[in-house]
Amino acid sequence: MKNHRMTLLICLAALTTGVTANAQNAHNGNAVLQNIATRTSVRSYLDKPVEAAQIEQLLRAGMAAPSAVNRQPWHFVVVTDREQFNALAKANPYAGMAAQAPLAIVVCGDMKKALEGNAREFWVQDCSAATENILLAANAMGLGAVWTGTYPSEERCKAVS
Repeated sequence: MKNHRMTLLICLAALTTGVTANAQNAHNGNAVLQNIATRTSVRSYLDKPVEAAQIEQLLRAGMAAPSAVNRQPWHFVVVTDREQFNALAKANPYAGMAAQAPLAIVVCGDMKKALEGNAREFWVQDCSAATENILLAANAMGLGAVWTGTYPSEERCKAVS
């Protein structure tokens, strides 16, 4: 696609028929915007496990992400094993903090669910949206989190797999 500029189109629509939202919707919207604005990458963790209910909330947040044609081409692998954390830290030169984490969620693209043809690569955006949902949910729950890239590095993908 030489000489073409790619743009992201985000379509928005009002959910209420009025010009202004009611006070409750404005408050909720402010909370969402505050959560987005305060999310940071956290690389130091307490030696305290993440509760099972919180893990479920994080996974549900990831699954609620938008995806092309609603294919949801992702799998989430929950890691709580110390040996696996050490292996993940070694697999990615930028994921050393994984060795100290109490939890990792590996977001994997499921190529069997990916679209065909030119749309196949939408899985990357879909998994990125799921990852961001998990990060925002973690922030809202008072958990520290960081996103470390693996794809498109074939070496890192193989090592993480």
